Amino acid sequence: MNYTSGKLSPEELMALQESSGQDDDSLQVVLHDLATEDTSLGFNESAIDMINERFTRQLRVGLMDVLRTTPKISIERVRIEKYGAFLSTLQAPLSVNTVKFEPLRGYSLIVIDPVVIFSSLDNFFGGMGKGNTPLHSGRMFTPTETSIIRIMLNIIFGSLKEAWSPIISLDFVETASEINPQFAQIADDNDLVIVSRFVLALDANTEGTISVVTPFISLKPIRDLLRSRIQTSEDNDAKANQWRDEMRDACGHAKLELVVNLSQIQSTLKDLQHMAVGDILYFNKPEFASVEISGARVFTAEVGSLGNNAAIQIKKFVQIPNSTL
Repeated sequence: MNYTSGKLSPEELMALQESSGQDDDSLQVVLHDLATEDTSLGFNESAIDMINERFTRQLRVGLMDVLRTTPKISIERVRIEKYGAFLSTLQAPLSVNTVKFEPLRGYSLIVIDPVVIFSSLDNFFGGMGKGNTPLHSGRMFTPTETSIIRIMLNIIFGSLKEAWSPIISLDFVETASEINPQFAQIADDNDLVIVSRFVLALDANTEGTISVVTPFISLKPIRDLLRSRIQTSEDNDAKANQWRDEMRDACGHAKLELVVNLSQIQSTLKDLQHMAVGDILYFNKPEFASVEISGARVFTAEVGSLGNNAAIQIKKFVQIPNSTL
């Protein structure tokens, strides 16, 4: 190709025209839209699910310590959607908190439903956790309600830090707090965000949500860490299964002493002292004998004989309490 002139020669133009007219079934056309961002994180979303499960456990413990009750928390499926679409699902007033997840890029949101705040407030002051206090549009949170929000955010920060600790050490800096989600612009409307929503109930008839919203671009630099964490977890599961199988095989060769207890007789110390060789003790023979290991009854059995030997036939397995052995 002639690069010196900056133009293609007639021969080169003819070659391009001929090659473009040829049919090649091996060629495939792939559409690429520059306006659409890639929605593949490059790792299994199970990594986020694992983080959310750990966060839920820590959040439950943290709220229990403060509120002296065990909240019911369920996790909704992680969603990847445009930020504008997420905002369209929200309705003010809410507790919308803009937070910096150091050292991740950008800012994230922690959105707390007022129902959760009022329910926690009622429970904090000895109530039953009812969260039916109305919050009209434009009404600000009172100082007491704001204090509850601060307490809950501290618990959420601690729970998130613990949940992310196997992957990355995070610190949290709150930069702003709003009641209108439209004022919290952590991304453009067309930018993708990862939405983790948790449904929390302190009362049987009242439930609200806590949402953690992270820009899609924030997690891209650590996707290798997330991917390796999933692989490590799978490897650990395989090793745990192997260890369990080996332990089961090893325990299978352990020797146990079985005692066949035909019956028990109650007596007195005086009668026992007067017993002599040849005395006969009378008792009612039970239908089945008891087979015991270390004093724990594990089987019932029928006593009989096989050839010149006494023998038992196992009839029933007896469930052993966990505290017995």
